[in-house]
Amino acid sequence: MSEHYYSKKTAAKSDEKTWSYTLRGRLLTFTTDHAVFSKGEVDFGSRLLIDSFTAPPVDGNFLDLGCGYGPIGLSLALEYPDRQVVMVDVNERALNLADKNAAKNQVTNVEIKESDRLRQLEGRQFAAILTNPPIRAGKKVVHAMFEEALKALCESGELWVVIQKKQGAPSAKQKIEDLFGNIEVVHKEKGYYIFKAQKV
Repeated sequence: MSEHYYSKKTAAKSDEKTWSYTLRGRLLTFTTDHAVFSKGEVDFGSRLLIDSFTAPPVDGNFLDLGCGYGPIGLSLALEYPDRQVVMVDVNERALNLADKNAAKNQVTNVEIKESDRLRQLEGRQFAAILTNPPIRAGKKVVHAMFEEALKALCESGELWVVIQKKQGAPSAKQKIEDLFGNIEVVHKEKGYYIFKAQKV
C-alpha cells in the first residue's frame, strides 16, 4: 500500500523544519516533517477554515479532526482559552509534532491523541468539530467522518469543513445537508468552500 499523510506509521526519513506563521493575529512557530500534510506552510484551506470559524453559542469542547501538526487546533485553542480543544489524527508523526508545537507555543488547553476518525472518542461530545478532511483517503472515508461527527456533536453543536470544489465539495455539501438537514456556505475563495452545519 502506498504511504500517505493519513497513514498511521511512516517509513519516510525524518527531516524536520521549523518556521513561523501568523494565524488569527498571533505568530505561531511550527515544526513539520516529511509524511505530514502541508509540511512547508499552513495550507490555504486550513488558513481559510481558521479565519472563518466562529464559536457556536453552546458550551463544550472543540475537536480538530485530522489535526496534522496542529495549526487549526492550536490557533483556536489560543483564540478560545476557555475551551478545551481535542486534536486527533491517525498519523503518529503528525501527533508527535502537534505535541511539540503545543509546547513550543505554550498552548495548554489542548488534548492531543491518536484516533482513526472518531473511533477512539466514543461517547464524547463536542460543541464544534472542525476538519480539513483527507480527500485522498477517498469519499467513503470523508463521508464517514461527517456521519461520526454528527453523532459526536452536542445539541446545537456545529460541524465546520473546508473542501475544494474540484476535490468533491458538491458531493460533500449534499452529504452534510442530508445528514444534518441544514448547511451554510460560510465562505468561498479560490475554489475552496467553508461549510457549516448545525446539529438540531
